Amino acid sequence: MSLDVKENDVTADGLGFLIGRFEHALDPKKRITVPSLWRSQLGSPDSLYILPNPHAFSLTLLSPKEMALWMEGVRKRAPFDRELGRSLKVLGESSEQVMLDVQGRIRIRDRLLAFAGLTERVVMVGECNRIELWSPERCPEEKEIPQMALADAYSRLFVDRT
Repeated sequence: MSLDVKENDVTADGLGFLIGRFEHALDPKKRITVPSLWRSQLGSPDSLYILPNPHAFSLTLLSPKEMALWMEGVRKRAPFDRELGRSLKVLGESSEQVMLDVQGRIRIRDRLLAFAGLTERVVMVGECNRIELWSPERCPEEKEIPQMALADAYSRLFVDRT
């Protein structure tokens, strides 16, 4: 059986798989271009959400559909839960929604660029359902495929745990 996979194939929920690694320069206006293939895989949205990564000095880009999936669990909780409210406030104040221009560029606030150490160049890493933005110094190029880490990732992602 043969599967024909096209570059704009998407999952049942309308989201494609964001894979690969790109390095781009920030332009003089501090904009970065989201690769056209990824824009297509994201469903060609008008905007993206940018959140600081709580575990590393990088930024996470989410499509509106993916952000809605992340927020589904939050919506099921009590609307006036005090701890939830504080968490949402921290997340909301630390994040932003940005518009993509006709050339697929986004302008990230200086505060978030500084958090991730993004000055001239940006490494963009596809993480299947999101994009991570790194400074080249914090996300050095892998010369070889990390076989041990890959084996661990496959076992965590693809082993049936039922």
